[in-house]
Amino acid sequence: MSTAPQSTTTPRGRVTQFEILKMASDIIKQESAALSRLSKTVPDGLSEAVNIILDCQGSVIVTGMGKAGWVGQKVSASLASTGTRSHFLHPAEAIHGDLGRVGPEDVVLALSNSGETGEIVQLLPSMDKLGVPIISIVASPSCTLARASVVVLDYGRLPEAGNLGLAPTTSTTMMMAMGDALALVLSNLRQFRPMDFAKFHPGGSLGRKLSTVDEIMRPVSDCRVAQDSLTVREIYIQCAGSKRRVGVILLTDDSGKLTGLFTDSDLARLLESGDNEALDASVSEVMTSEPITVRCGSKSLVAVETLACRNISELPVVDSHGRPKGVLDITDVVGLFPVG
Repeated sequence: MSTAPQSTTTPRGRVTQFEILKMASDIIKQESAALSRLSKTVPDGLSEAVNIILDCQGSVIVTGMGKAGWVGQKVSASLASTGTRSHFLHPAEAIHGDLGRVGPEDVVLALSNSGETGEIVQLLPSMDKLGVPIISIVASPSCTLARASVVVLDYGRLPEAGNLGLAPTTSTTMMMAMGDALALVLSNLRQFRPMDFAKFHPGGSLGRKLSTVDEIMRPVSDCRVAQDSLTVREIYIQCAGSKRRVGVILLTDDSGKLTGLFTDSDLARLLESGDNEALDASVSEVMTSEPITVRCGSKSLVAVETLACRNISELPVVDSHGRPKGVLDITDVVGLFPVG
């Protein structure tokens, strides 16, 4: 009968917090030292890589296997979100049919620390037949992948972090930094601006901050609009049954220009006062004249700040002629712009 081997795991109690933090600090220092070295020895080929991609009429096809593949997916996403069309191609899937995603107008960006990754090397003859230029991010300029590339971005051979020095750590950090540098240099040269970035991040915090009031307002078709010459009673009869109620009625003159607002709270105060005659008087006598407004195309963040600073619940959106185009309601924007 065999006996189960006894555990050789070091009891947690024998490792102090200081020792754990020291190990973590050493790993971070090793990676940061490698990055510091890279910042002083950026490969000359990066400028050529940038020009090739700027001239590319297709997409940047990023590929990599294993941990390099995960870095490649991030680099591809960074390129795509900063103005450079890009897709990730898994090398194992590529040799089983997905090479059809690569066209003659594309550029391939291949990541491999050794430059000898089997799945990547198998792709090289096919890329050559397609006539697609390869830009490689590798540790050595003499590897197989580098020899097949038109541009080589080598960061040099470095020991991996940690006591074993085996798991991809320093190498993937270098790949990530090189990819980020490439993506952001391209973005800068394309004169990619915050508004361009927001177009690709409509659900993100920046996208919301840079959106316009037109994108989040309730359109005038969903608002209650009436002429300021009508009485309060006539207006509420006219606006009865509105599909989507907003807590304010937009009042306009004969030319359609916004002249005032009358809110449900204003109506409540009239009813509470017991002044029934006021219900049959012109709404212009009791409306809020010259209301605060915001122009179409204004940034949503500015409008939200106006709502907060002026302590109002509804902000009419008007065109250049002062005609109402919609309403920004405080209930529609609460939570869209989290603090910080």
